Amino acid sequence: MVVFIPAWFKNNEWCENEQNWHERKMHSEFDDSVKQIQLFHRNKAFDYSICILGFSPNLRHFLHRQGVYMAPYFSVFDAINECESKRARVFSYKDLSWIPNTEFIYTPFVAIALFQGRKYAQLEFGEDGNLIQVDMYEGDNVAIRSIYDDRGFVSSAIIYDETAPVYQDYYNENGTWKIRVFFEDGHVEINKERNFYVLGSGDDKREITFKKLQYESLEEVISEIFNSYIDTLSSDDIFCVAMHNLITGLVAKSLKGKKTILSFFEKRFSFDDEYTKQVMQNANYIITDSKIRADEIMDKYESEKDKVVNITPYDTRRENGISQQLTVQKILLAVDSLSPESFEKLVLMFAEYFDENDKARVYFFTREADYNLPNDLLNRAGKILSDNGFSSELALGTLDDNVSENGIDDIDGMEEVPVKFFVEQCVDELSASKCIMEQRLIINMSNASNLYLQISGVSFGIPQIVTEETQYVKDGLNGQVVRNIEDLPKTLRFYLSGMKNWNNAMIHAYDIGENYTTRRLVEKWKEVVDNIG
Repeated sequence: MVVFIPAWFKNNEWCENEQNWHERKMHSEFDDSVKQIQLFHRNKAFDYSICILGFSPNLRHFLHRQGVYMAPYFSVFDAINECESKRARVFSYKDLSWIPNTEFIYTPFVAIALFQGRKYAQLEFGEDGNLIQVDMYEGDNVAIRSIYDDRGFVSSAIIYDETAPVYQDYYNENGTWKIRVFFEDGHVEINKERNFYVLGSGDDKREITFKKLQYESLEEVISEIFNSYIDTLSSDDIFCVAMHNLITGLVAKSLKGKKTILSFFEKRFSFDDEYTKQVMQNANYIITDSKIRADEIMDKYESEKDKVVNITPYDTRRENGISQQLTVQKILLAVDSLSPESFEKLVLMFAEYFDENDKARVYFFTREADYNLPNDLLNRAGKILSDNGFSSELALGTLDDNVSENGIDDIDGMEEVPVKFFVEQCVDELSASKCIMEQRLIINMSNASNLYLQISGVSFGIPQIVTEETQYVKDGLNGQVVRNIEDLPKTLRFYLSGMKNWNNAMIHAYDIGENYTTRRLVEKWKEVVDNIG
């Protein structure tokens, strides 16, 4: 069996990333673990399970969103909470015990509980409409923040002293606190009246007494339970660890001598961690999401280079884009890693190119979640244009509600506004995929390759322009390597002046994509797992 240990953490904390439904998404839910679990789940390639180290009261909703709701898992905090159920339960906040004659006020974002006209509680909901949090007030300040498990009980509460959190309790389903974590120094106290955690379920259920009544950190508690869980597994089981600095020390100590695969994804991991070398030496295989990352690891740890295997977490599928059905030619320009100098050169280059191709539209593509970023990008572009003798209105697409996508003013009798620059802010993969399917061309002129963007371009058969050849973009086949921005207009004409070159690139893209289909990825994983076994 393969045991996945994902890095589904909020920043650098032992808790999930669930957000209130009305907040802008600050992160993507897709990572290597999600895609690997989906691959194993849908293709039934191997027996697998998931080990959740962090506090995840909304795990069932998360798994449902990823299409793996029935995936088997072990949760450290379920062991603490003594919770055996694996199914989400529908429950209403009105089922909770409220003060008699409580009045509920419904805003567009939250529900507020009033008693005698005074606010004493605020209810927050997840994106599936499930209750995730209730803040209880004393005066104007939060006194208690109750965090609800999607199985219908309060799983934790944060206790405040005026405006500062003092400690956080974790409860069982009956409302009895099990462990208490203090914010000041991070130490943990165990309820001596219920000083045990639970492994297994039904007839196999075992209560294991905590070794101590006080721990220096939450990590120490998690490590103890994790080690007990490991003892229940077979020596043939393989651990696939999503590398994250929060868990490196725990992995180094607990998985020493175990069969281990390390999975590196994007920029999630810093190699400065003191346990990195030890973990790398103990691993059987090191999986990377791209050849670039594989080369980086082999340069840093040359002695471990024979363990490194590049298996992209994203599979390719032959998708049909709709760019040919549009009256404009959308050009997706990745901007997250662009230097200010390159951004300025590109804006001016496109401003000149628009004179010869009035169908072209440039979409600044960003995965960053900053609320003000779209306007900041357009304002930057507008200033660059005006400072160099071009109309700043070319970059005012999202700032004027009267302007349509194609740059036509919606008010009768007004002149056409030549809007040519727009922003596509795609934090999650669903919005990114919807955006990419409309593009005629993808351009990334930074030195940082965008894995998801390149894979998506291959799947949709979209030509790509990059600064260096990668495993997904081959110069002269499904795209071109252009190192100087000054040479870009020639390449734009090559793909946008007619359909012949564009169609040839699409065919080559689909051919390249055959190397990264689900079937090929499963074959690579089988080879890795069989070699370890």
